[in-house]
Amino acid sequence: MISVEAKKRKDACMTRVFVAGAAFAVILLIAFVLYVVIDGVSGMTGKMLSFGPQGLGNMFFNTIYLVFLALIASTITGIPAGIFLAEYAKKGRLTHWVRMAVETLASLPSIVVGLFGYLVFIVMTGSQWNLFAGALAVSILTLPLVTSVTEDALRNLPPSYRNGSLGLGASHWQTIWRVLLPACFPRIMTGLIMAAGRGFGEAAALMFTAGMSTDINWTNWDITSTSCPLNPFRPGETLALNIWALRTEALQADAAQQAAASSAILMIMVLTFSLAARYLSYRIDKKMGGNK
Repeated sequence: MISVEAKKRKDACMTRVFVAGAAFAVILLIAFVLYVVIDGVSGMTGKMLSFGPQGLGNMFFNTIYLVFLALIASTITGIPAGIFLAEYAKKGRLTHWVRMAVETLASLPSIVVGLFGYLVFIVMTGSQWNLFAGALAVSILTLPLVTSVTEDALRNLPPSYRNGSLGLGASHWQTIWRVLLPACFPRIMTGLIMAAGRGFGEAAALMFTAGMSTDINWTNWDITSTSCPLNPFRPGETLALNIWALRTEALQADAAQQAAASSAILMIMVLTFSLAARYLSYRIDKKMGGNK
């Protein structure tokens, strides 16, 4: 039989292994972030940060705008799909096919989604490359994540939430809307943050849908104009696309420097968005819990 001391030594050894693995992951992330940010910031110039033809400002705006549109599309389709699977779906062919569709979407390569988006959102509609088509392509990639997170969040809630609400006379839909969704809001927000991170860094799907050019006139606010910043049906190069283009096709001498600056801006953008979204989720959850 194994002695108590031997069990303690084995437990301590495995604890050190797990701690070392977690520490390695954290250190790797910190080192990666610091390298990208320092390398990019050190070579930044005022010209790069401008919203002019040679600046990254327009691409910065395009990235935020496209992710915003993609999150809207993912939210209005993914959350209802997750609610259906968690609260309404019964064992049968329909549920089986819905789950299979979600799993298939989750495994699709982004380049394939980009080609699909090009054929459906560009060729079949007879339009040009535009941000809206890019957002729809990105939403296809993020839809399985939002759906799965919503379903898991609802399923992991204690049964007392449902039973208590139904026992007070609330309908099933009222229980979902008034009790269950607010209770699992932080987890759903986490899924949306992960989906946004996918959108910020996506490039392959956008090459065929959003386009590789940007022509924004910040004095033109006619949303029907192709140079209006808020027109979703205009081409829009994002930071991720800009990085890819600079490292593969650019001929200018400072291409590497611009790519590093774009990478740093993209990294800072993702970190800022994640921290802000988590703080907002925390505040909303705290307010809903009655602790102001």
